[in-house]
Amino acid sequence: MTNVTTDARSMSDDAARELVVATADRLYNLRGIQSVGMDALRDESGVSLKRLYKLFPSKEVIVEEVLRSRHERWTRSVSEAVAAASTPQEGLLAIFDFLGVWFGENDFRGCGFINSFGELGGTVESLAGIVRDHKADFQAYVAQLVEQAGGPAWLGPQLAILAEGAQTTAAIAGTPQAADDARRAAQILMDAAGIKG
Repeated sequence: MTNVTTDARSMSDDAARELVVATADRLYNLRGIQSVGMDALRDESGVSLKRLYKLFPSKEVIVEEVLRSRHERWTRSVSEAVAAASTPQEGLLAIFDFLGVWFGENDFRGCGFINSFGELGGTVESLAGIVRDHKADFQAYVAQLVEQAGGPAWLGPQLAILAEGAQTTAAIAGTPQAADDARRAAQILMDAAGIKG
């Protein structure tokens, strides 16, 4: 722990902020937001409490930063999976392939946005807003992909709901099977909408 503390003391504020956000993200994923206090963040990151409060005036600000970071990672990862597909139709299905890989990771505990909303959404409006914006952004992205594939407007929301439901189901079941089930349902919907390929 001494080396971590020494390293944290010599870090720039930007580097210390990144370290705290990454540490908080990991701990929130493992334990939940409410069970991780500032003392735990200090102990795990090596950043002193005084500096923690200087960088983040409240725990709520840290949670907001964690969610923004997760949004960037999610958006980048999904976009990369879709971009690797050879057709717009395959790009839509690539979302579910990406989910299958994610669900199989050892540290998968469900969607951090859904989990955050479940813990704090009813009491912290700023966090609920970030979660709503994230979900709306994903729905708009799927709708755009459907349009590029020549599908009807009704298909986008349905595919997004399949992806959202798969995340919750996989977290509860502890298995990546929900991604395969959602992918098959997405293919049926795409076939019904006249999207082939």
